Amino acid sequence: MSDVFFRKLAVFGVGLIGGSFALALKRAGVVQQVVGVGRSAANLARAVELQAIDEAAVDSASALAGADLVLVAVPVQQTRQVLQQIAGYLEPGAAVTDGGSTKRDVVAAAAAALGAKLKQFVPAHPIAGAELSGVQAASADLYRGRTVVITPIPQAAPDIRARVEQAWHACGARLVEMTPQHHDAVLAAVSHLPHALAFALVDMIAGRTDAAELFSFAGAGFRDFTRIASSSPEMWRDICLANRDLLLAEVSDYRAQLARIEEYLQRADGAALERMFETARAARNAWLRTAKS
Repeated sequence: MSDVFFRKLAVFGVGLIGGSFALALKRAGVVQQVVGVGRSAANLARAVELQAIDEAAVDSASALAGADLVLVAVPVQQTRQVLQQIAGYLEPGAAVTDGGSTKRDVVAAAAAALGAKLKQFVPAHPIAGAELSGVQAASADLYRGRTVVITPIPQAAPDIRARVEQAWHACGARLVEMTPQHHDAVLAAVSHLPHALAFALVDMIAGRTDAAELFSFAGAGFRDFTRIASSSPEMWRDICLANRDLLLAEVSDYRAQLARIEEYLQRADGAALERMFETARAARNAWLRTAKS
């Protein structure tokens, strides 16, 4: 049981991230009431059925009345609009966090939207997504044992930051701190690029005249490589655009790596291919050992 308790949690965007946050805090017994706000009445009704939220709020004012914890879990390009909508209704001392996969743009959006209430905002990114989206994919276990990156801003009040960190800890997460710039650079390489590659490969195969035959022979390797191409296109469109400068750099590096493979194939250099593959296998196996520890 956490040593923090919240009277009311308001979740803006009750999908995988927002729904899982609410379910985790409910299970931990650290929140009394959860209300949800979103674009889809059907999704909010489903969230009530799944007990991710207790009720759907009709507007920001009613959602934030009495709320002492707020999670913004919308596609990142919508973050500024949501923060602008809630700024005038935030209770004094209410802690605000988010679940966006990019952080430089979120910090800039908060600075523009929240004004003097910027001190109530602590940006965060749970490294705990899934290829499925929507509240039906939410789970109270999504964050258990997973990393949540906190990218605190200098203006954040210490007590607000402490309460946000306690909330994520109550979800079972491990917290690490990064600057927004460093966060976006790291995630461009190990998250944003892989998603773009998975979408690109499936799109390439789907565009072939023999696509049906190709998909019929696709096995476990294709399935595993392209699993994340089942993710939300809207969310990943926003992430790629928000982090486009750093993602472009990673795309360039990956293009150079593909050029190396092309060169090895053209000259039938099996030894060079094997060296590359062996280096990659060793690095991945070492990462897996670390990830499981």
